[in-house]
Amino acid sequence: MFNRRKFLGSGLLASAGLLVRGAPPVVRQEKNLRPLVISTWDFGKPANEAAWSILSKNGRALDAVEAGVKIPEADPEVNTVGYGGLPDRDGYVTLDACIMDGNGDCGSVMCLEHIVHPVSVARLVMEKTPHIVLTGEGALQFALSNGFKKENLLTPASEKMWKDWLKESRYEPEINIENKKYSFSNILPGGPGYHDTIGMVAIDQNGKLSGACTTSGLAFKMHGRVGDSPIIGAGLFVDNEVGAATSTGVGEEVIRIAGSHLVVEFMRQGLTPREACRKAVERIVLRNPEKAKKLQVGFLALKKDGSYGAFCIQKGFVYAVRSETTDQMVESESWFS
Repeated sequence: MFNRRKFLGSGLLASAGLLVRGAPPVVRQEKNLRPLVISTWDFGKPANEAAWSILSKNGRALDAVEAGVKIPEADPEVNTVGYGGLPDRDGYVTLDACIMDGNGDCGSVMCLEHIVHPVSVARLVMEKTPHIVLTGEGALQFALSNGFKKENLLTPASEKMWKDWLKESRYEPEINIENKKYSFSNILPGGPGYHDTIGMVAIDQNGKLSGACTTSGLAFKMHGRVGDSPIIGAGLFVDNEVGAATSTGVGEEVIRIAGSHLVVEFMRQGLTPREACRKAVERIVLRNPEKAKKLQVGFLALKKDGSYGAFCIQKGFVYAVRSETTDQMVESESWFS
């Protein structure tokens, strides 16, 4: 697996006050390249492989993004998504996910417990109910009634980390914690909050766009907390006339600006994916520049023409790209460097 720690080195924390005015990203792109899939962070690479196995056979983007994000959902070594995700402060692993196609059809689950693949439950919400969002116990009942099995999502490793955290119960989210490979045995009590999301967007051979986003949310969060990941327009938005976008980082800040929807609307106005992501980041930073120095948000976007791009607040956000000609990790440009 791609090692973000080696890729990025040790200088991940942003230096305050240095603005990126910079040149376009060093990413060679071919317009009208399809199929194509992009996703957040290093676990996006194996996720992209699962999605690509569908896209490369002329499969649907909707099927591809569901299959792709199910990979980290089921991986106990990924402690920020699905099975093995770190619990809330009361010890409950609660999962959030959404899925959306380019026609505006979408489904979401929030605070779902005991189900390994919340993205698949979200898809059934989209396809089998008149609703868009199901939460908590209602989402669980719906999942069980549709054949999903109730399972314990709290692995021994995640439980140990939670019990270590309980010794001081101090919550201090750290910028770009996603880039650090911690062993479960060396987490200090009162350590940083862990947060991450896999967001994936794809375009298939027929030019149809879809996206999915799934997470276990902020570690040691208040019970019932929901971030941007399952919120259509915040963590994910898809419009087949324009493009698709997803986000990662501190969800509360993404929600404040309806971030992924904003990125798509900027692309509708003619901006490139990179420019659209940068404008959304700018919206967050300029609201409160001092606060922005202490948090991370990244946006990732794919346009209808097959072009893609990203932008983030702090240096360190990486994303995975897969097409017939490309299989690579890319480091996003950032506002602070």
